[in-house]
Order: sequence, then structure tokens, then C-alpha cells
Amino acid sequence: MNRFRAALAVAALLSASWALAAYPDRPVKLIVPWAAGGDTDSIYRAFQPHFQKHLGGTLVIANVGGASGTKGAKEAKDSPGDGYTIFAVHDSIHSTFHTGVADVNSTDFQPICLVASTPSIITASPKTPWADMKAMIADAKARPGQITVGATLGSTSHFFPAIVEKAAGVKFKYVSYEGTAPRMNALLGSHIELAESNLTQKGKVDAGQMKFLAIAADKRTPEAPNVPTLKEKGIDLEFTNWRGVVAPPGISEEDKQVWIDAFTRMHESASWKAELEEKGWVDAFATGEEFGTFLKEQDTEVAQILKTLGLA
Repeated sequence: MNRFRAALAVAALLSASWALAAYPDRPVKLIVPWAAGGDTDSIYRAFQPHFQKHLGGTLVIANVGGASGTKGAKEAKDSPGDGYTIFAVHDSIHSTFHTGVADVNSTDFQPICLVASTPSIITASPKTPWADMKAMIADAKARPGQITVGATLGSTSHFFPAIVEKAAGVKFKYVSYEGTAPRMNALLGSHIELAESNLTQKGKVDAGQMKFLAIAADKRTPEAPNVPTLKEKGIDLEFTNWRGVVAPPGISEEDKQVWIDAFTRMHESASWKAELEEKGWVDAFATGEEFGTFLKEQDTEVAQILKTLGLA
């Protein structure tokens, strides 16, 4: 009998160990709430192979666009907390909530990891006559309300140029697009004159398909050394878009820790550091409670900015 009990105990331990080692035992879905081909989608597709290696499983990106990112956010929020769905979150989750576009906020999720951030850049169509930011502002003052800016209304692509607009004392005309990809396509086709972008668009700039006018960073970036900062042009503004990963509210602490550990290993890897440097992304990193605190601070800051701009 004792031998039988011992055998059962060993079998139970082996079974538990196998179950622990097996997670995740099927593909995990990462919901990106924007169309494929945009800046945010590009960032998550870049880290996908790095992360898979450290997770020990398959990560499948599902683009669920619509309603300024709200459709994907709602699907992620309502997903089972079984560890097989995570959500690609960025700062627009706060702006869309406080402008009334969405009823989903970062507080509806469990914080996993802050992945990276990208300084915003005022970007122009190649057919515009401006050689630099100074010329664009002079033209905007001469033609109030006529220079067209593509934006996803209620998102950071909207209130970043709105901050620039207020600081420069000009007035833009906003044209709404659902996500970065259609907005950048409109800029490439010269259907609009300006848009917010970042260094993920550098290849198109190098090819002469668009122009970087000024970057909202504390100093010029080595990846685009000829692009001046907004501060150099008299606009005292630093502005970055951050990207992170959150999970549905019902995820267990055990599964959450698996994700945090995998992200930590990825962050420490030489291959991910090289990816960040190559793309010109800022190495922003925080996990768990630290990331949760960051989200709360960002929510408060965005709410205040939107109130100041009269957008909330």
C-alpha cells in the first residue's frame, strides 16, 4: 500500500511538473487594435520573434481595428483570463477614454510589460513646399485652418499636433483616419499635408516619400541626425508614444508571472537591444506593478493635457 501511495505521489508530481512546463501549450493571441502595416503593428511584429523565443511558445498577432482602437480593446477586455490572449496597448487608450470615444481604459486590464517608446515626429507630404518646421508654421499662420493634418480623432495622433498647434499659435484642419496605416497612405498620396509619425517611417523618408520636419525629443536622434527637435524651433515639447502589453482582468498571478519573466528575458537579450538601436526606439521597460503605476500616471497626465486643449 505504501508503495502504491508513493507511486501515486510521484505520478502527481510528474503530472504537475508537465502541466507547468507545458504552458503555453497552444498559440497565444496578441490583439493589436490597429490595421496591419501601421507604426504600432510594425513594432509588435518586430518584437514577436524575440518574444516567442523567450516565451517558449507561439505568439500570433491578430489585427482587430476599428473605432479608434476601441474594437480591439473591447475584445481583449472580454477575452477569458486563461493566459492565451494579451493586448497591445499604447497611450491612445487613455486619450480615447477621456475624449469619450471609448469606454475602455487601461484600468480594465492587468499590467504585464512596457515594451518601448517612440518620440513623435511632425511629418509632411513630399509635395508640400516647406523646407523645415519654421516654414510650415509661417504658412499655417498665413492660412489658418487650411493645412490638413491626418489623425485618428481622440488618439495621440490627434492631440500631439493639437499641442503643437496651440504652442505655435496656429490652426490646422483635421482629417480623420482609422489608424496609422491609412493615415500614412494618405500622406504618401498627398491627400493630407501633415501627420504625426515616428522613426518607423524613416525608410519612406529616406526614399523621398515623406519629410520629417521636427522631432519631439530632448535632443536629435542618431538615426535621423538632420531632423531638428521641436525645442530648436521654439516649441518646448517632448512627446513619446509608448507601447506595452496588458492582459484580460481574469488572468491568474501564475500566468501573469510567466509573461513578466519572458519579457524580462527578452529585454535583457542582446538581440532585442540591437533591435531597439536599429529602429531608433527608446528602451522603455517596466513590468507588473511598476508598469501599473506608470499607466496610472499616464492616465492622469493625458486627462490634464486634453482638458487644457479643450478636447475633454
